[in-house]
Amino acid sequence: MRVWVRRTLITLGVLLVLAGAAYYWLVVESHMPADASYALDIERVRAALDTVPGEKPSAIEVEQVAVFTFPATGVVAGDGWNGVALPVYSYRLIYPDSTIIVDTALTRSMAGSEMTSFDAAALGRVQAAMSTAAQIVITHEHMDHIGGLTTHGDLKAVLSQARLTREQLSQPERSLPAKFPDHALDGYQPLVYDHYQAIAPGVVLIKAPGHSPGSQIVYVQTANGAELLLIGDVAWHYRNIELQRERARLMTMLFLKEDRAAVFGQLAALKRLHEAQPAVHIVPGHDGPVIDSLVAAGILKRGFSP
Repeated sequence: MRVWVRRTLITLGVLLVLAGAAYYWLVVESHMPADASYALDIERVRAALDTVPGEKPSAIEVEQVAVFTFPATGVVAGDGWNGVALPVYSYRLIYPDSTIIVDTALTRSMAGSEMTSFDAAALGRVQAAMSTAAQIVITHEHMDHIGGLTTHGDLKAVLSQARLTREQLSQPERSLPAKFPDHALDGYQPLVYDHYQAIAPGVVLIKAPGHSPGSQIVYVQTANGAELLLIGDVAWHYRNIELQRERARLMTMLFLKEDRAAVFGQLAALKRLHEAQPAVHIVPGHDGPVIDSLVAAGILKRGFSP
C-alpha cells in the first residue's frame, strides 16, 4: 500500500472516531454530573401556604395555544430523530372572585419553522384572561411562556398585575423574539425572593434557575387538596424525570444556554419527590400526555371558560 494511501486512510479513521465522539457527546450522552444538586422541600412549600391564608383555587384551567415539533433527542438525549410534539400551554387558577394566570404562550410571529400548529382563538382567550387576572406569573422568560404578555394590547394595565422576578428581567435577550416595548418596564418593581414565596392562597413560587436564570416552579394546592407542580421547562416531558436524562447538549449548550448541572439537580429532586409523594402531580412544560391524563382525572379543565 502506498504511503499516501495509508496516511489518508488513517486520517479518515481518526476523523470518523472524532466525529463519532462528538456526536455521542452532543446528541446522546446524558449522565448525571457529580455536582448536580437542588433542594426541594415539599414540607417547607406547604408551610409557606400559611403565610397567605384564604380560599384556595377551586379549579385549574389549561389552554393549548400552539404545538412545536422537535427531534426526540432534543427533548430527551439519545431518543433518536423522530419528531416529538411540544404543546404550548397557559394555565388559569380559578378563585371565587379572582384568577391567576400562569404562563402566557406566544404569538404566531414569534415562532419559527418548528411550530406545527397555532390556535389564534386560544391565544385570544389567554389575552382576555390576562386582562381580568389578579396576578400573572411566568415560569420563565422564554418566548413561549412570556410572549403573550409582552404583546398584550393593554400592556400597561396587565403589567401592574404581573409578578415578574428580578431574574426573569435580568437578561432580556433570553426572551427574544419576545420583547417588551421600549420603556414599558420603566419604574416596574420586580418580585425578589430567596427560595420559596407564597403569592396567593394555595400558590407558592419555588426558585429553580438552570433552564434559564429566571426559571421557577409554581406549586398549586387546590381547595379539594390536589397538589400540582407546574415546573415550566425544567423538563419538557416527564420522560426527562423518569429516565433522569437532560435534553441533548446540542440543544442545551448551543441554543438554550442552560446550566446542565442545575437542571440535572432539579430532575433528581423531582424524581425523589415523586417516589416519596406520588400524589403530588408534576406537570412538565410541554407534555401533552401528562396534560391529557390530568384532564381525564378531573385535576385540570381543558380550555379557559368565558
